[in-house]
Amino acid sequence: MPQPQKYTNTTLPIVERPKSPPSLWIITEGMAGTENQCLGVAQALDITPKILKITLKQPWAALSPWLGLECGATFCPALEPPWPDIVLASGRKSIAASRYIKKKSKNQTFTVQIQDPRINPAQFDLVAVPEHDPTRGENVLVTTATPNKVSEALLKTARSEFAEFLERLPSPRIAVLIGGSTKSHTVSDEDISDLIARLKSLSASASLMITTSRRTGEENTRRIMEALKQDNVYFWDGISPNPYMGMLGWADFIIATNDSTSMLSEAATTGKPVYNIPLVQLSGRQKQLLENLKSHGAVRDWTGHLENWSYEKLNDAQRIATAIKEKSGLFGEI
Repeated sequence: MPQPQKYTNTTLPIVERPKSPPSLWIITEGMAGTENQCLGVAQALDITPKILKITLKQPWAALSPWLGLECGATFCPALEPPWPDIVLASGRKSIAASRYIKKKSKNQTFTVQIQDPRINPAQFDLVAVPEHDPTRGENVLVTTATPNKVSEALLKTARSEFAEFLERLPSPRIAVLIGGSTKSHTVSDEDISDLIARLKSLSASASLMITTSRRTGEENTRRIMEALKQDNVYFWDGISPNPYMGMLGWADFIIATNDSTSMLSEAATTGKPVYNIPLVQLSGRQKQLLENLKSHGAVRDWTGHLENWSYEKLNDAQRIATAIKEKSGLFGEI
């Protein structure tokens, strides 16, 4: 007679599936400086963002952020669901988009405004402003300078990708970051002549890795390039892959012109000695940023002599990312 079959209770192991990271949109007007600040925070969050570059239709284009009353017809391209878990926005016109998404998502989207919105910060979940901007509040995080993409991991990768700097250029190597005209000051021929003289003197005892920006202008860039055609000078041609991070990675020292808050902030995030060379007359806010970086110990005025020093490198993007994790409730226990 067949024996009854015996059954045992088996508990299958519970397999924990990895949680998907929160969805993240970056919204700007498309300016490289503001977009890079948001990208730095997304990188610190370890999230690949969806990047949106928007314009506003009238009357919002002229009256944002004070007009309010945002609707579907405000934006080009249109903003449509599904709404993200997090919005990182920067720039005046992005404020309307943050408010609109906050409203349409029924407050489910965590909105983060990078840079001073110059309106009540309570309209957002988190506002991150550099120390030289005036806005303060319970949900306002004050950073030393501006967030950016510079990290030790990124610099390590860039050093590998642009190893030619190590092979070609003898130490000390100096990354020279040149900006240009601002809203309040146009760089003159005399300004460029003075800058060239400083760099020529410096190249007598150090290797230079030079990059200019769009604000430098084609003619000024050509002048600087022609004046510094030397074996120990690398000048980015603007066509080959951008070696900017490689320059920061290989630099023993960094020199930046005084006009760019972004370049000075990025340079101070490396932890390397940073010198400031005057190029333009600064606005009050630009002066305050520079003074804050000097007080932090990251930046000194160029006096013609290289000195080594150390300071606590900036980590503003990571500070903002940590605040988002703590306040949004989207990342579990921190």
